[in-house]
Amino acid sequence: MRPSVFALFSLALFSGTPFGHADSPPPKRPAPPNVLILLADDLGYSDLGCYGSEIATPHLDSLARNGLRFTQFYNTARCWPSRAAILTGYYAQQVRRDGFPGVPSSVAGNGGTRPDWAPLLPKLLQPAGYHSYHSGKWHIDGTPLKNGFEHSYNVEDHDRYFTPKKHRLDDQPLPPVTPEDHYYATTAIADRAIAQLQQHAQNHPDKPFFEYVAFNAPHFPIQALPEDIARYQSTYEEGWDVLRERRWKQQQQLGITQAALSPLEPEVGPPYPFPQAVQKRGPGEVDRPLPWAQLTPEQRSFQARKMAIHAAMVDRMDREIGRILDQIRAMKAFERTLIFFLSDNGASAEMMERGDGHDPSASPGSAATFLSIGPGWSSLANTPLRRHKTWVHEGGISTPLVAHWPEGIPVHGELRHAPSHIIDLVPTILDAAGIQPPVPPQQKRVPASPGKSLLPFFQPQPSSLASHGSLWWLHEKNRALRVGDWKIVAAGEAAPWELYDLRRDRSELINLASREPQRLQEMVALWEAQTQEFRELALRDLPPEALRNKPPRRPGN
Repeated sequence: MRPSVFALFSLALFSGTPFGHADSPPPKRPAPPNVLILLADDLGYSDLGCYGSEIATPHLDSLARNGLRFTQFYNTARCWPSRAAILTGYYAQQVRRDGFPGVPSSVAGNGGTRPDWAPLLPKLLQPAGYHSYHSGKWHIDGTPLKNGFEHSYNVEDHDRYFTPKKHRLDDQPLPPVTPEDHYYATTAIADRAIAQLQQHAQNHPDKPFFEYVAFNAPHFPIQALPEDIARYQSTYEEGWDVLRERRWKQQQQLGITQAALSPLEPEVGPPYPFPQAVQKRGPGEVDRPLPWAQLTPEQRSFQARKMAIHAAMVDRMDREIGRILDQIRAMKAFERTLIFFLSDNGASAEMMERGDGHDPSASPGSAATFLSIGPGWSSLANTPLRRHKTWVHEGGISTPLVAHWPEGIPVHGELRHAPSHIIDLVPTILDAAGIQPPVPPQQKRVPASPGKSLLPFFQPQPSSLASHGSLWWLHEKNRALRVGDWKIVAAGEAAPWELYDLRRDRSELINLASREPQRLQEMVALWEAQTQEFRELALRDLPPEALRNKPPRRPGN
């Protein structure tokens, strides 16, 4: 008789340590590494060359060639909950960073607070002598310096790449950027990170660093340097149908996936309706992933230009990452630096207008425009998977993860197919640094971290004991749970649960809910139990005034 899913999960949950890893004898541990997290914003699963893309990403490809690529690594489907999970090791809902009806999130400006038992990673690293730095997007409650970072460049304006109006240095406001400053956010974020590393090398040469670089790119508005756009001027004229097929075949050759290529879903448009913004962009815009052959010549030209801008943004990010890596090499620290690259969610199908608005007469990709790639190109970026950012189907929650650490990863160019999640980064980094998580006082009811160390996967013969009992999702009432190779998922509060066998069907094409009713029922019960547990935790110790006057959340970040 097959044991219930809930029983299997309970055994996995209560038999391990909070930051558990495999019980097999560990290899000789290298010295505590420097740590570099490189986080992209709205990058799709297939947007890197080493994951099948036509976009030039040679620096990230080199890290993959000399390190590891994870093929089933997950995020939360959205910006702020992913950042909370990356830096705390908890699901965002556990620390009130994304939520439940009636429970305030601690997103800046939306009320609520992150509980004191969930410090950010720099606080956990301090006892081992680490110095921590941040450059780029923040989007977490509090400020960087109050959360353990010693220096920070915080780009708070997410609507302007060339002239941001709100940005801070060490939590202090800087003057708005003007066109005469020749500023571009991706380059500026790298510049600040490099300056922080240079300062660390000068002031703390014998201490490890944690550098957290959170790029805005390629989040909308798609704005890029003209010379970068020019490199992709004709790349996307064949359309998303042809290029999805090409990326998919490349992924198969690379061993990234053997899943089927999911068909386009012409009925699925942006997650939030902004029809006036779409109309303002003119007759070249479309808000559905229609077959390329159905588009007019004007639409094809406009759409190809938009994807060229997206590619330019990814290309530029890789170039700036190359400069950061060169700085670490100049410090003679490259061999002992643990590097992670990932994205906060899948590529976005959102189409809206914010910031300075959109001038249809301006050159696409310039500061006067506010464009997004839309669901057609988002479907390409997330090849071969279904759906987009905000959904918790595979396209919304899957990210590339590149891991590189010469002193700690003895294999080169290998793939790791075990399901893993961004909640695993904190326990992995603490494990690599030889740091035990702090033991809370007995009167503190602190939940065990759901994350697991990825260190066992760094070895030539990784242990499967490091795998998760389950992985859980809830965002914008989209729901999912994965146990082993099985996944339940529902798009919206009223949608029925779907059931997929991801070992055979990563693209979620064959719904097995009616064929496996017992399995479906068990997994739904587990999702509901875990959801109730997280809801009660989110409400615990919350002051009554925090439950009142919750401002509406702004879509799109």
